[in-house]
Amino acid sequence: MAPVGGTAVQDHVALAEIELCGELIIAASAARERLSLESIDEVLRVAEERRAGQQGPG
Repeated sequence: MAPVGGTAVQDHVALAEIELCGELIIAASAARERLSLESIDEVLRVAEERRAGQQGPG
């Protein structure tokens, strides 16, 4: 049961994970076959994260 009084807590990491899971589900449902590892990485933007990590803080 949710607490009364409007004390909403947002977990930004959890929200981002939920969004990525949704995108992965959409991609999987649109695919004719199983998604390849490369396709999954593309949907989850793994390469973008790797590039951003290699560049370091701005």
